Amino acid sequence: MSLWTSLEPSSVTVDPGSRATVRLRVRNTGDVVDEYRFEPVGAVAPWTTVEPQTLRLYPGTTGTVELTFAPPRTPDATAGPNPYAVRITPTEHPEAVTVPEGNLTVTPFTEVRAELVPPTVKGRFRGRPRLAIDNIGNTRVTASLSGSDTGDRLSYDLQPGNVQIEPGRAVFVDATLRPRQIIWFGSKEEQPYALNVQRSGAVPLSVDGTFVQRGFLPRWLATALSLSVALGIAFVMIWLAYKPQVNTSAKEKLAAGVSTLAPSPSATPSAPALVPTPTAPAVVEAPATSQAPADGGGGGGGGGGGSESKAPAKPKQETAADAVNKLAARSDGRHICYRAYVADRGWQDPVCDGAIAGTTGKNLPIKALNIATARTGGVTGNAAHVVGGWLTGDKWSKAGDGVNMYMGSSKPAVAAMEGYTIKTIEGSVCQNPHIKDRGWLGNGCTKPGDWIYGGSPMEQKLQLEAVRFTV
Repeated sequence: MSLWTSLEPSSVTVDPGSRATVRLRVRNTGDVVDEYRFEPVGAVAPWTTVEPQTLRLYPGTTGTVELTFAPPRTPDATAGPNPYAVRITPTEHPEAVTVPEGNLTVTPFTEVRAELVPPTVKGRFRGRPRLAIDNIGNTRVTASLSGSDTGDRLSYDLQPGNVQIEPGRAVFVDATLRPRQIIWFGSKEEQPYALNVQRSGAVPLSVDGTFVQRGFLPRWLATALSLSVALGIAFVMIWLAYKPQVNTSAKEKLAAGVSTLAPSPSATPSAPALVPTPTAPAVVEAPATSQAPADGGGGGGGGGGGSESKAPAKPKQETAADAVNKLAARSDGRHICYRAYVADRGWQDPVCDGAIAGTTGKNLPIKALNIATARTGGVTGNAAHVVGGWLTGDKWSKAGDGVNMYMGSSKPAVAAMEGYTIKTIEGSVCQNPHIKDRGWLGNGCTKPGDWIYGGSPMEQKLQLEAVRFTV
């Protein structure tokens, strides 16, 4: 060993978004002039710089380099102690590598964002918004949820009522708003309200929204019913007061005018035509997955006596359309279900309404997405790939409610996805992509009828690893 090193200090503390500097002293204890290269290694290396990166020393002389740590104010800067190291490689003896180590403590910070989706809900007896809460700090957040409004005119049912959110993650809270008084007649009324995210020892985060309460019966119908009742009462009173007396002077002629002809037989009335029974709606079958059986099945409709048994057919993999149709059958409101084709893994099972599709921390990119919606009028989108960009140009995939929409490609020759565009025909859609080396980029929502891009900045070409969608 022809090198002596010293870190001054060996342990340092830094706040996310700021900088800290450590000196590294190096002495050439050999007998030849040597040049040393310095390279930061470890988990904190992406936000560590070394100046200068090379140092030339004569025998017995000492030089100094500076290590600057600049952790970003994002969830990637994990709070707490983080070991770091610098690899020192001498030019004359590259095999004699020295790696001095130190400790960097990143201070914790908390930052929470919340958004109502949609901000305005309408209904006669209830409204059902969703509250998206993002933890963009570097420590776990625990919070309780409550609702408030002027005059205490609404009641609130929040599920869940308490949340724990890991750094860089998001949760969705289902809220049900119910007016304490029903508007039986009249026009709609707007009621402002707020959902509050309360953390221990912190000021509550309030998210404002509006509940538009509709009347059970429109005003014009109430007026029409009142007039009809009044006219009916007036007609009955007039009829009773001025009922005409009806007398008859006709005399029956019992014998003279009696016809001796037998009545002609009347035609037998035909039976009324039967109303055809409505047939069951046709089930739209989802497109087959990209993996088809290699052997061609030969079975027909009826067995002809063959005694050889066949292996049971492989169960059909559930698609996003299968999942969203099941969810819409048991739950009101708008829904979105989706699944990811992950490299080396294939198609995952579908998930819905804000759950994670894909993987995180495993360096497995998404190659294709399968999406289906309910009560949005349909969904459309396009995929951008790490190599080739928008392979389909301006031709977007599109599908109606309850039908599968695919973007991307599962073919081995096609590169992984780096991003996507998405739009629902009616209402807004929210998305949160997880990008390699960047983590979750945060929840973003469209205005009704607009599209949104989610994924890596196009110039960086980072692979897409996981997604979340809500409508």
